[in-house]
Parts: sequence; structure tokens; C-alpha cells
Amino acid sequence: MTSLLRHVRRGLGENIRFALLAVRTHKLRAILTVLGIVVGVATVIAMVSIVTGFHNNMIRSFQSFGATLVQFQKFEMRFGPGGDREAERRRKDLTLEDAIALKATIPEMRAVSPERYLWHTDVHVKYRDAETTTPVVAGVTADYSVANNHFVGYGRFITESDFQHASPVAVIGEDVREALFAREDPLEKGIDFNGIQYTVIGVLEKKGRMMGHSNDNFLLIPLSAFDRQFPFIKNGHGDTIHIATVPYKPEQVPVIIEKGRELLRARRHVPFDKPDDFALFTPDKMIESFQAITRGVTLAMVFVAGISLLIGGVGVMNIMLVSVTERTREIGVRKAVGAYRRDIVLQFLTEAMTLSLLGGAIGVLLGIAIPAGVKRVFDALPAETPIWAVLVGLLVSISVGIFFGLYPAVKASRLDPIEALRYE
Repeated sequence: MTSLLRHVRRGLGENIRFALLAVRTHKLRAILTVLGIVVGVATVIAMVSIVTGFHNNMIRSFQSFGATLVQFQKFEMRFGPGGDREAERRRKDLTLEDAIALKATIPEMRAVSPERYLWHTDVHVKYRDAETTTPVVAGVTADYSVANNHFVGYGRFITESDFQHASPVAVIGEDVREALFAREDPLEKGIDFNGIQYTVIGVLEKKGRMMGHSNDNFLLIPLSAFDRQFPFIKNGHGDTIHIATVPYKPEQVPVIIEKGRELLRARRHVPFDKPDDFALFTPDKMIESFQAITRGVTLAMVFVAGISLLIGGVGVMNIMLVSVTERTREIGVRKAVGAYRRDIVLQFLTEAMTLSLLGGAIGVLLGIAIPAGVKRVFDALPAETPIWAVLVGLLVSISVGIFFGLYPAVKASRLDPIEALRYE
């Protein structure tokens, strides 16, 4: 048994050496042969790296809002096209009174955060000579921090008293602090927000980026102050109320979902045989929706890569058939001196596998380098190359060599040694 293994190992080593010699002798031909495999493997790994990084970044971002978040709003949360947006626009707006009813009626809700955002309106936030025009502006209440898992890093948050009195106070994100207060403490400083003076009372903890957008570029003011400054939004000419809720315990999520749905359906007079006329979603639902898109992208990527690998495999088969023709006399000599058919099959199969593995290795290197380069140039685009993608790329390239190299190898082994020796 030991001598057999030694013989196989020695024969395999010689076959690999001959295969590398053939590659070195016909460099251009070898490069053109494996080009399809290189493209296919590189495409798979590069796309898997980008999709995986994007997917993991999205999940981390969704989870950063809190695993127990349950949000009610007018419009459905979706990624990409789909749904009847016009029908959703005809829905009644959620109201502050809905949020108050949820908190008063459902004891399992730890926090209920009605929020209104400023969209489609120019924003100008100034402090002395510094100005920023990019913050996401929201009117919130005291429950915002708990409901959204977004707390102040220092200072304090908006209180119930601030909401009741429409106090001109503001909590800012780290991006706003850097833009306006790069060299001084922002607390108790006055800022000008679209002509109205607000006092900074807190700075939110840093949250990072999501899908290329910063989660630290916020200006939060009391919801009552927001409605006083922008009454047209409250009166239906802008954003509707979003209601973020969280339970006291994670296992109470299904309870607040069910009770919240029942209460809002009753308040909005939705018939029992009609669907909800409001949206309800959790981080898990958002992740599921996003995963449906990434699965579609992955399938499309696999299809494109499969075509490239098929082309590469045909190239390997073609070049091996040419190699068999070129080395007909060599095959005849080997068979004449006692080589078995399996030796001839192994020789040419090893050469085909070496070619395809060489293409796979180059494809792996390119597949790792491309997303790394993209990430360096576009910092907002995440990319993570999983080990399994590299292993699959190499395994697929070897499989292509075996599959497409088998026929030429078998054909070579079946040559008649006498006819092969006569071949010119």
C-alpha cells in the first residue's frame, strides 16, 4: 500500500512538472485559455465580497436601532420598486394622538416616540461663521433615545418639559458638532436654525455610517417646537408622524405588535376584513426585505460568472485537444514502453487541472484585489471577502479542469500506440 501511494505521488509530481513546463512553453496560449476562468472566478469573489460587506453592514446598521424596535408609519419600508405607492399616499396620516393612545393603552410599551422629519425644505444651521446645510432635522419627544437606541454622548436629551413648553433647545449629532464647534464645547451655545435660535443641550453618541449615509448628522428639537416652526408640515404638506416603540422585554415584541395593530385599526376605523392602512415593521422585517434583494443580486452574479466559467472550460477542452494532437507520438512512445491508459488519463487530466487551477488562483487574487481597491476609493462602499468564497473559487476552477479535461484525457489514452508512433 505504501509503495502504491509513493508511486502515485511520484507520478502526480511528474505530471504537474510536465504541465507547468507546457504552460511555460506556450505562455500566451495558456493565458488565453484560462482567461474565461480568471474572469469567472474573479467576478464571483469580487461580487460576493461587495454583496457580503454591504449585507453585513446593513444588518449591523439595522440592529443598531435595537432588536426590539417596532415602528408604525404611513408608508411601507421597502428596498427597490414594488407596492402601490399611490394607494399608500391616500392613507390617513398617523397623528400625535395615536402615539399618546399607544402609550396610555399598552402597558408593555416601554417607550413610544412620535417623530416628524423635515424633508424637501432647505436647512441652514449656523454658529458664528460656521454653517452646515446637511443635517437630518427631526422633531422628537423624550422617548426618542430609548425607542431608537440613540443616546446622548454628553449633555442631556430633550425632556417632557421641553416638549410641553416647546422649548428652543436642540440635540446635535457628532457631524454637526464637528461642522459648527470644531474647537469648542457646544453645550449651552446658541445656534441659528433657519432663522430661529436654539440652545444646544446635548451631543448624540457616534453611530457611524449606513449605506453611505451618516447616522451622526442629526439636529433634534422638541416635536412641539418643530410643529410651531413648520406648521405646514403638521397640516399635511410634508412628512407624517412616525411612531417608534419598544417593549420592556424582548419577548414582549409580539404583544406590542398585536396590541398596537388592534388599537390603530380601531382608531382609524379599518373594517375587520380589510388590510392595515398603515405600515408596521421591525429590524427583522427590514433585514428580510434587504436579504431578498441581495439574494437576487447573488443569483444574477452566479449566472454571469457561470457563463464565464463555461467559456473558460471550453477553452481548456479545446487547448487539451490540441495538446493531444501535438503530442501523439509522445503518447505512442509512453504506451509502447508500458504506460497504462490510466497513466495517460492522469497526465492530461493533471495538465487540464493545472491550467484551470492557475486561472482560478489568478481569479482569486483579482477577486480580492478589486473590492479592496473599490473600498479604498469609495470608503462608503463596504467589502468583506469571506474565506468560503476563496475556497469555492478554487474548487470550482479545479472542477472545471476535471470536467472539461476528462474527454481529451480519455481520447489520448485510447490512441493506438502503433498508429501514434507513425503520426507525423
